[in-house]
Amino acid sequence: QVQLVESGGGLVQPGGSLRLSCAASGDIDSISVYGWYRQAPGKQRELVASKSFGGETTYADSVKGRFTISRDNAQSTTSLQMNSLKREDTAVYYCNVKRRKWPSDVWGQGTQVTVSS
Repeated sequence: QVQLVESGGGLVQPGGSLRLSCAASGDIDSISVYGWYRQAPGKQRELVASKSFGGETTYADSVKGRFTISRDNAQSTTSLQMNSLKREDTAVYYCNVKRRKWPSDVWGQGTQVTVSS
C-alpha cells in the first residue's frame, strides 16, 4: 500500500504563490506516476499536473506557464509550485499516484487553496 500526506495549502491573494507538497510512504516502488488534481465547488475533479518516472509531464491548459510539478525521488515527495494564482484556482487540491499494483489509484486527503483578496 501507499500513503500520501499533503501540506502547503492556504489563503493567498491573486497574483501570489503557494507550494504544495505530497509525501509518499509505503510501497513507493510501485508508483509510476505522481499527479495533482483539484476540485472546485460544484465542479468535477480535474487533472492539474502529472509527472511520470519516465519524465513525461502533463499540465492542464489553464495552469501552463504558472504551475510547475516536481518530484524528489530520494525524499519520495512531489511538489506543485503555483505562481500567479488566480481566483479560479480556488479548489481542494489532491495528490494522486498511479501504481503498477492494486489499488492502482491512491489519493491524499486534500488541501484547500483559496485565492482571494
